[in-house]
Amino acid sequence: VPVAHHAAEGVFKITVPRTDVAIHVDGRKMEPFAGFTSWAAFKAGIAAECMIMGDLVLFEDEVSAVMDACLDSGIAVTALHNHFFFDEPNVYFMHIGGEGTVEQLAGGVKKALDAAKGVRAKTPQPAGSFGLAAVPEKNAITPQAIDDILEVKGQAKDGMYKVVIGRTVTMACGCEVGKEMGVNTWAAFAGDDRTAIVDGDFAVLEAELQPVLKALRKSGIHIVAIHHHMVGESPRMLFLHYWGVGNAADLARGVKSAVAVQAYVGKGGS
Repeated sequence: VPVAHHAAEGVFKITVPRTDVAIHVDGRKMEPFAGFTSWAAFKAGIAAECMIMGDLVLFEDEVSAVMDACLDSGIAVTALHNHFFFDEPNVYFMHIGGEGTVEQLAGGVKKALDAAKGVRAKTPQPAGSFGLAAVPEKNAITPQAIDDILEVKGQAKDGMYKVVIGRTVTMACGCEVGKEMGVNTWAAFAGDDRTAIVDGDFAVLEAELQPVLKALRKSGIHIVAIHHHMVGESPRMLFLHYWGVGNAADLARGVKSAVAVQAYVGKGGS
């Protein structure tokens, strides 16, 4: 891949234009130069030999495989979101960072890029769905089973079930805000006990983000966005959005594993 040395900042930067799939935005075909180029920049670290920052241009069906490659390589995933409206196919941008050895970080970037290539080798055009089991339209989730696993009393509606766990931050104006103001982790279950959907948010502190991502991915739950919802809050809170399909109890256990690791980190674990 192309490598550039930016001597003034002591940075080596690789760039990988997305030329394998045609991308249109608002009906116009876009060139990689106009924002559709993956990149990773390396420079000497302080606490470690090297530090990295980057932005990977991905299609929806590549995100989970690339995220797994990054997390397994010790590279942090710091944001996941869209940059455009009316893009076809939908394009997502995964921001990465971290510190380590040159070999570890460069190897991790290589694995991430190879993961995306592997998905495209199997299906040249981006998929239109996760390809998971069909979920019944009629909702029939058993609330008690979810309560027993998550150990939080939720709310039932029309056969669906939702659990909300509040957190508290202080805004720059001095106001304390919490669960009902949107500072919360939640999980909504639909479908039936055998084949269910779970979707929701996790409200995480910065130190909790990577462990929670790893726990959800280990449970087969897909991460669909990572971003902030507020500015000026203390402590700083990030939000990740997720989606999973499977046995309702298994999904609840996956969510519980992420809640548990979040609590562990919050108590000083790592």
